[in-house]
Amino acid sequence: MSSSVCKFPMSAISNSLSLKHGLSLRCPQTTHLLRYRNSSTSINFRTFQKRCYAAFANENREYVIVGGGNAAGYAARTFVEHGLADGRLCIVTKEAYAPYERPALTKAYLFPHDKKPARLPGFHTCVGSGGERQTPEWYQEKGIEMLYEDPVKNIDIEKQTLTTNSGKLLKYGSLIIATGCTASRFPEKIGGNLSGVHYIRDVADANALISSLEKAKKVVVVGGGYIGMEIAAAAVAWKLDTTIIFPDDRLLQRLFTPSLARRYEELYQKNGVKILKGVSIKNLEAGTNGHVAAVKLGDGSIVEADTVIVGIGSKPAVSPFEKVGLNTDVGGIQVDGQFRTSIPGIFAVGDVAAFPLKIYNRTARVEHVDHARRSAQHCVKALLSAQTHNYDYLPYFYSRVFEYEGSPRKVWWQFFGDNVGETVEIGNFDPKIATFWIESGKLKGVLLESGTPEEFQLLPKLARNQPAIDKAKLQNASSVEEALDIAQASL
Repeated sequence: MSSSVCKFPMSAISNSLSLKHGLSLRCPQTTHLLRYRNSSTSINFRTFQKRCYAAFANENREYVIVGGGNAAGYAARTFVEHGLADGRLCIVTKEAYAPYERPALTKAYLFPHDKKPARLPGFHTCVGSGGERQTPEWYQEKGIEMLYEDPVKNIDIEKQTLTTNSGKLLKYGSLIIATGCTASRFPEKIGGNLSGVHYIRDVADANALISSLEKAKKVVVVGGGYIGMEIAAAAVAWKLDTTIIFPDDRLLQRLFTPSLARRYEELYQKNGVKILKGVSIKNLEAGTNGHVAAVKLGDGSIVEADTVIVGIGSKPAVSPFEKVGLNTDVGGIQVDGQFRTSIPGIFAVGDVAAFPLKIYNRTARVEHVDHARRSAQHCVKALLSAQTHNYDYLPYFYSRVFEYEGSPRKVWWQFFGDNVGETVEIGNFDPKIATFWIESGKLKGVLLESGTPEEFQLLPKLARNQPAIDKAKLQNASSVEEALDIAQASL
């Protein structure tokens, strides 16, 4: 079928309305869709889409998602569940792969080849939450248009158009920005772009790192947060000389208490990881071949390295959507409780969204897979249905390290809530330990290491309800199990 058969005249449509595949009208001032139901004028959409799919390469899309990470995968599933994906949804991504569960990249993906590393298609969304594995074929079967390796470089808000790097023009009805974050990098002038220096945000980054680890002897991980801790743990599996360097006085300073951090630092050291904390880095030095050879610290001392992984945080990937409206306090694109931006018809979800954190009455931007999944689902449901309640997210973080085959001890902790107030720590880390955050007599947050499934399921209930709790009684608990029983009894 030629493209001329599939095209519809745009001149007959008012400037205030957009035609979506010739099937529905959408006013930019509302998210409601007006679809033709009259049988005499209806079209068999599935048949129509399959016959004319290629003809829409430069025409209108009813829904466009920009970004191909976790949020995009879960948003796509929600569109499918509502029966509004087939021929109507387009996903534009800079990556060469269909959406996948990104946390795997700093965990099982980095395992050595003899320790059963994770590989695609094994961790495409939505397997991370027990859902279906959405392979590239899944998107084809569902009639979802995927534009790979072609990021958006420009948006015209008035015309409701996007332009990609390749020059493709996309006219959207509703736009969901799910661009996530980009890794913070060392400046080029201090060696940030040397061969052998790595940053991880996508599969290509992880593949490059694995190629380096195969030849590496001395690895330096810069950063003591989630990424740094997970990558250092993975490097141990390769039996490499591994050093982790960070400027803070303890690991994961934004969450761990000094006591809790000390436990994890001791565990890493038992696994052979050297820890240099409270130090600054002056620059990365190259050898005669131009490859990184050492890390020079602020005091002038040198740490030899043939592979350096930098995990010093990330920045919300707001470009080219700055005009949509940014939050200058927490970064990212400002949205409301339905993930609507200040521009009608444009939404933002996941890491890039600055949203009202209802439970704590503040604006937040959360860089975590759980929020990426939930925000995407909430946004699409609000867009496609009569759902009107605002997003009510409970902060949740977790990490799993030393999980490779043959590891003497696997580590898995979960945290729910807010880490404010005083803390009570119960347990000896052999293997369990629990930390409770209490403010004004109420339980605000809880972290548990090596809990049972039932114990982990209790944590969000405690953090969500914020029960009044007897701190003295909690402090006198003889075990983690007893402490959790005390907390549960306070609900």
